[in-house]
Amino acid sequence: MKSEKPKNVEEYIASFPKETQEFLHQMRTLIKENAPEAEESISYGMPAYKLKKKPLVYFGAYPKHIGFYATPTGHSAFAEEFASYKTGKGSVQFPLSEPLPSDLIKRVVVFRVKENLAK
Repeated sequence: MKSEKPKNVEEYIASFPKETQEFLHQMRTLIKENAPEAEESISYGMPAYKLKKKPLVYFGAYPKHIGFYATPTGHSAFAEEFASYKTGKGSVQFPLSEPLPSDLIKRVVVFRVKENLAK
């Protein structure tokens, strides 16, 4: 990735190799389709989505994976399904060597949307 901070999500995605960009575009599309009201920005140097001014999800690209951050509640609710991936407290790593688990990502985003709207 370039050393300059991206101004928007398009710039962020464009700063990665073509193969990685495909994963990033797919991730962005999944989020936007399942959280159409979410506000898109760059936060912590990566694509970030907020709903009702509250964090929804983030994602970022790394040399061998796409990091997905759905706050601790999103991760604890899907802990069993995330078990086959490398995880951290509030993060999961989807390897670039495998297709993104689109259905799982969709369900996590929908879960987080419902959570944010309930608050």
